[in-house]
Amino acid sequence: MGGQTFVEADIWTVAQTDQGNVVLVRPRGSDLAVPIFIGQLETQSILIGMGHVEVPRPLTHDLLISLIRALGAEIDRVEINELREGTFFARLALRTKEGEILVDARPSDTIGIAVRIGCPVFIAESVVEEAGISVNLVTGEGSAGGESPEDSSAKAQAPAGPAGGERARLGAELEKAIAEEDYERAAMIRDRLKELEDGA
Repeated sequence: MGGQTFVEADIWTVAQTDQGNVVLVRPRGSDLAVPIFIGQLETQSILIGMGHVEVPRPLTHDLLISLIRALGAEIDRVEINELREGTFFARLALRTKEGEILVDARPSDTIGIAVRIGCPVFIAESVVEEAGISVNLVTGEGSAGGESPEDSSAKAQAPAGPAGGERARLGAELEKAIAEEDYERAAMIRDRLKELEDGA
């Protein structure tokens, strides 16, 4: 990873804010999360990947994964490596017969790929130091203008009925929310599905 110091991170959540859609990348074990604003199409693709929603035809990120594999390479990891003048930079680390290849990419695209194949996500410590916000600011109840998307997400994680039936119901609701571009609700449903999987 060159001379930079990276830490492994999780794609914590996707939410809708007054400023637009945001994906929060949280270094493991950290009290900070890095918000990266993304477009609607990228949001939809990331949520589809996080929710493991089946689509009838490959989306762009599915196509890219298939193309890389068809060329004999594997995606080893993604790196969010730089923040320059308010713009985040990332790259795909590909494993090939000739060795490692780093490919410049938008963070939203690398995340869209990572959530589909489950490869590790790393973020530069310098990016976390510059752009990280306290997790308490995200999950706190003191936001102006009422309940935040993250507050709603936390409330959606309350215990419910039989896990199997709930997974099927939530899966259908997730597909509907994504189709209707209701990304805040989709993020809430995705978090509840993840909780069910972790508790299985």
